[in-house]
Amino acid sequence: MSDLATKQRIARLVPQGARVLDLGCGDGTMLDLLQRERGCTGYGIEIDDANVLACVQRGVNVIQRDLGAGLDLFDDQAFDVVLQLDTLQHLHNTETMLRETARVGRMGIVAFPNFAHWPNRVSVARGRMPVTRRLPYEWYDTPNIRVGTFKDFEVLARKNALQILDGFGLQDGREVRWLPNLLAGTAVFRFQRG
Repeated sequence: MSDLATKQRIARLVPQGARVLDLGCGDGTMLDLLQRERGCTGYGIEIDDANVLACVQRGVNVIQRDLGAGLDLFDDQAFDVVLQLDTLQHLHNTETMLRETARVGRMGIVAFPNFAHWPNRVSVARGRMPVTRRLPYEWYDTPNIRVGTFKDFEVLARKNALQILDGFGLQDGREVRWLPNLLAGTAVFRFQRG
């Protein structure tokens, strides 16, 4: 998730001064933004060496760890907010990480590419996997191990006893609340334990 407008929209969902855990924090730009503009504190978890170094250079607290190992280092409700921004589609243990997000955080925020966005549907109808700004890889070299839709997350949340507090789409940095499953390239949800 590289678009600054998108990051700022998501940052507004995080309460001022919150203690934040960012799962798969990448180069730390989101945590840096939250620290500077929202007065937040917290940690990122990242596995990639170059991204860990970038976090350190930004002054972002980072723990180098594979998310497949879980979040057993953290107590229940240790954070106000746990972020999973462009992380879910890379995980083998998606359901476990959602439940862990709800366990260690009072609130979770996820954002992921919405595979049901209309340009993706057109590509599939033409017989090809989509390649878009939001899904920029060919099917054979993508780091995404799963694809999901806005509606799929609603079903997954119910299955895992998570209460959705808010859900909307993002397209070109603006919120999409009408038909987000069709009209938005990114799905965003705020949730907590049910």
